[in-house]
Amino acid sequence: MIEDPRVLRYYEQGGELTRLREGRGRLEFWRTRDVLLRTLPPAPAKVLDVGGGTGVHAAWLAAAGYDVELIDPVPLHVEEAAVLPGVRARLGDARDLPVPEGAADAALLLGPLYHLHERADRVRALSEARRAVRPGGLVASACISRYAALHDSVRLGTLPREGRVEVEGRTLETGEIIAAREDGFRGYGHRPEEIAAEFTDAGLPLPDVYGLEGAFWLYGDVDDWLDDDGRRELLLDAARRLECEPSLLGVSGHLLAVTPADPCGD
Repeated sequence: MIEDPRVLRYYEQGGELTRLREGRGRLEFWRTRDVLLRTLPPAPAKVLDVGGGTGVHAAWLAAAGYDVELIDPVPLHVEEAAVLPGVRARLGDARDLPVPEGAADAALLLGPLYHLHERADRVRALSEARRAVRPGGLVASACISRYAALHDSVRLGTLPREGRVEVEGRTLETGEIIAAREDGFRGYGHRPEEIAAEFTDAGLPLPDVYGLEGAFWLYGDVDDWLDDDGRRELLLDAARRLECEPSLLGVSGHLLAVTPADPCGD
């Protein structure tokens, strides 16, 4: 479960109910959905949505015919996800999943690695995902880019605040994220090259790593693009064209690692 009370307080504020449904967070949502639709086994495959929050992804997966079980350590999230049509939700920890071996066709970790600061805990969570899926099943994990916090501080104008340069410098060195936003977000940021080693140490094949937002999340008018159906599709297509470019991976706010590999560019 969540050991850091600051992380629990952050999620108990209820922000996860809207984070990916409003504003520029929708770009992360649409791009995550885009990659998963291309890599998941077809419905009605069973999907474990580990750390699935309030069910923003579980909702569309269930609507698409997937058999979805959401597991999350925050009681508020489980309560909110449990009312979604076709979604089963219960409390649980990504490092000790309450499911039998090989119980699912796919396991999604679209949030847990954000808050596991110790590498051993992240590898343990990935190992549990591997155990929970059938042989050859899909494991997908989202990570925050190590460089996202500094980008965000410049975008939001918070970098000039007292102490922020030192905080952002520490994030670049250690991965510990302490956001300047009033919501108090704390997390862990991956370097793109870290991710493959964590997967392989968990006994998983090398993943494909996708840059979800590219640099587009930093654009001032990204909300306008997302508000317009036609422009949103153009934006998603642009991000898709750049998603596997190694030189741009770290610019994305979020990365999505997926295995077994469906090689980028094929």
